[in-house]
Amino acid sequence: MTFSIVARCAETGQLGIAISSSSIAVGARCPWLRPGVGAVSTQNITLPALGPDVLDLLEQGLAPSEAIDKALTRNGYSQYRQLTAIDHLGRTVHFSGSETLGTHNALSGEQCVAAGNMLADRAVIAAMVEAFEQGEGQLADRLLAAMHAAIAAGGEAGPVHSAAMVVVGELTWPIINLRVDWADENPIGELQQLWDAYRPQVQDYIDRALAPDRSPGYGVAGDDR
Repeated sequence: MTFSIVARCAETGQLGIAISSSSIAVGARCPWLRPGVGAVSTQNITLPALGPDVLDLLEQGLAPSEAIDKALTRNGYSQYRQLTAIDHLGRTVHFSGSETLGTHNALSGEQCVAAGNMLADRAVIAAMVEAFEQGEGQLADRLLAAMHAAIAAGGEAGPVHSAAMVVVGELTWPIINLRVDWADENPIGELQQLWDAYRPQVQDYIDRALAPDRSPGYGVAGDDR
């Protein structure tokens, strides 16, 4: 029902997740990120609590493999879970329980890890990793390149209906948090359109938050500055 990529930018230290699913509002349940700590995708038969649980353990100093093992052990039903994680050092881990749905796969690459279930082909995940590793631009561009590569390689066995992308950096809040909660078709295309519109405004929103007295105007009706 889901495929995703979790990654880190080696130049900026940003952490990000891009994800898509046949289920509604995948961005509400599956991607979990914490600046300076790590990023976790919890999918398949999703237990959202695993995301913050793994992040807490990473923040305590556990390696990603140790954090996922401990979180799965104390939450139970690990056979139904599929998780991926990356920490602030770029170390990755993936886990797919014995009850992971349909054709599934998970693969770590350079500063990234991708996973999916109910896939059209196991090669979808390798295509995501390769696209991210060879991608150019900022982290969000490379994440979306991986998502487009997944679709080109077959994507899910059935149609996908939701997609999301979240990126964190040095700030305590996400600098990018875009969601398509439902689309009859091509949610990844709609996510790309959102990113194309948001990309030139990212720094403006940061500047407005940190220095509103010196920030750019809003360019909307009623803004007289």
